[in-house]
Amino acid sequence: MTNICSFSKASHHLCSSTWCLMSCFYRLILAVRVNSFCIQLCYFLCVSFFGFVVLKVLKPRTHDSFKPRSLDLFFTSVSATTVSSMSTVEMEVFSNSQLIVLTILMLIGGEIFTSMVGLHFKKSQLKKMENKISSLANNDPSTYQSELVMAEKQDFENLESGNHETSLDSSVDFLKYKSIKFLCFVVLGYFITVQVLGVSLVSTYLAHVSSARNVLKNKGLNLLTFSIFSVVSTFANCGFLPTNENMVVFKNNSGLLLILIPQILLGNTLFPSCLRFCVWFLGKFFKRVESNYLLKKTSEIGYFHLLPSQHSSYLVVTVFGFIITQFILFCSMEWNLLNNIYNSAGLSGLNSYQKTIGVFFQTMNTRYAGESIVDLSTISSAILVLFVVMMYLPPYTSFLPVKDDEEIYKKKRNRRGKLLENILFSQLSYLAIFIILVCITERQKLKEDPLNFNVLNIVVEVVSAYGSVGFTTGYSCDRQTQPNSNCVNKFYGFSGKWSDEGKIILIVVMVFGRLKKFNMDGGRAWELL
Repeated sequence: MTNICSFSKASHHLCSSTWCLMSCFYRLILAVRVNSFCIQLCYFLCVSFFGFVVLKVLKPRTHDSFKPRSLDLFFTSVSATTVSSMSTVEMEVFSNSQLIVLTILMLIGGEIFTSMVGLHFKKSQLKKMENKISSLANNDPSTYQSELVMAEKQDFENLESGNHETSLDSSVDFLKYKSIKFLCFVVLGYFITVQVLGVSLVSTYLAHVSSARNVLKNKGLNLLTFSIFSVVSTFANCGFLPTNENMVVFKNNSGLLLILIPQILLGNTLFPSCLRFCVWFLGKFFKRVESNYLLKKTSEIGYFHLLPSQHSSYLVVTVFGFIITQFILFCSMEWNLLNNIYNSAGLSGLNSYQKTIGVFFQTMNTRYAGESIVDLSTISSAILVLFVVMMYLPPYTSFLPVKDDEEIYKKKRNRRGKLLENILFSQLSYLAIFIILVCITERQKLKEDPLNFNVLNIVVEVVSAYGSVGFTTGYSCDRQTQPNSNCVNKFYGFSGKWSDEGKIILIVVMVFGRLKKFNMDGGRAWELL
């Protein structure tokens, strides 16, 4: 009971400060017209700096023996805010209060939360319709419904005739405002319901399964903090966990893995499909007109995660197609290695069912979640390359044909301007630049420690940071070609052994990767002949 009260008080104070910061930021945005990229860039930088300051003020659990450097704390804050889960310090260094801070950073840095903020901005632009809507709905409900139906009919007639222009006072904007407001409630309900259900299930599992509960007890971790932290991290597809070993210590707890698997999918790759289903389902019983508008006019709404019907259907097929492909390749190449890994970890008693669930969990994490039950440095290079490809792919990739909307691309192009359009590189070009820069900063270690510092490991680290995944091959003193007696194996990412310059580059990569959706069509001005 004391733990719950302390958690609630700390969360209340931090949430109040965070809400105050976001309110000031929101007023600034309303006062100054800024494009979406600049808004989100400022948002992530401000939240990261705020998180760093709070982490710096709070004492770590190991404050007597070890205190993280300022650069590492800022790195961790950026990693949590951009949901990248790249680590340069062990997670068990952080105190319970610092874990709460990281939880809030992941919560407000996740894609679904930031998209809700974007929806709120969009709704605010149409706020002048609110008085008309309220008076009409309260005074004459029947006229209100008929107005909505008329707006929907007019909107589709305009679409069929090729007329895309609407005035602010038209019934079409009236319907659009109500639809966006309805969508805000749907996304908020989805955001809260999935995570509350996840926390309840994880807490119940830990309370009833002694093997999982004993892990937390031995590490001195609070059960409630762990439950909230792990669910928020998994749903936001961050990949941080309060344990040093990530999910390796829970690889034999198949029930916990099965609870977290839906959080991975519902929070990222399957979010558009699930959102569309929720809109359709609620429209069947409550807001039919707004629901129809949202389902049929996704491009007019302009919400990135509300995809057309065809794309949403193909997305489901693509997501599970990638998972099955990875599962088959991983099992065919690494099943014997898996047995050795389990045996070396003292888990030789695992049955085939537990191993199958473990492989499914691992392959589902390659696209954005980044939680791991195996040491990636022990798997074959072919599987590592496969993971790199999965980490690089955008979340809503579909390998089935979906028509591109040329009109939307032209609008984006006009907003950007011709000069900016011509100097933008493709995502692969930026990745190549970042990898080259890291190889330059770490050139001495590439010569002296080639088994740890090799190009493939650097590629995995950079692509993982750019894709906001968090996979890492780590660093092992046993792989040193020139053994150092002072070397101690640590449970943090490979980037933890990089120079300060290399870490700063990776911070830029994490922020840049978090905003990569603004450059999905970059490089079109470059023609290869």
